[in-house]
Amino acid sequence: MQTIFPKGEKGSSEYFTGNAYNHGLVPADSTYATLVGNVYFEPGASSNWHRHPAGQILIITDGMGYHQIKGQARQTMRKGDVIQCPPNTVHWHGASPDTGLQQLYIIPNTEKGIVEWMEPVADEAYHGAG
Repeated sequence: MQTIFPKGEKGSSEYFTGNAYNHGLVPADSTYATLVGNVYFEPGASSNWHRHPAGQILIITDGMGYHQIKGQARQTMRKGDVIQCPPNTVHWHGASPDTGLQQLYIIPNTEKGIVEWMEPVADEAYHGAG
């Protein structure tokens, strides 16, 4: 996997299944009101279900993985894909079982809040069966 940014800090097992690493690029502040960072998911790693009050944009820079909005079918993500998660939409994302995933995330309007974490993703949902 080609890396653009440093690997970053390992994400908490409270919010991620497997190993995911976050590297912040643009901190949330009152000037830009936007949070930007890079996450590398090792194969099989995924986020818990979560939502962002103002939404989130994912730009896939390498690898392959999955994204799912609650109540919809799981979608496959590949290098070059851009995913838009609408405000307050419960979703998860992560790497495929055999391939890591690298993504840039953009969270706009951070004055509305950053993220609300929820439960881990069930195996059935991760594997596209639920």
